[in-house]
Amino acid sequence: MVNEVKKDSVPENSSMARNLDEMKNLGKQMENLRTNEELKQWDKRPDPVQHEIEKK
Repeated sequence: MVNEVKKDSVPENSSMARNLDEMKNLGKQMENLRTNEELKQWDKRPDPVQHEIEKK
């Protein structure tokens, strides 16, 4: 089948990290995330706000 995914590329526990090493790596990345203000100083666009409440 063309759309078949290799078993080792899909986490068995339905999480983003497949193992402890990946989880540690993701944690380090999250610790170093830039704030929206820091991104603006570097002329980068921050992610859009999700579920923003519409003001009337």
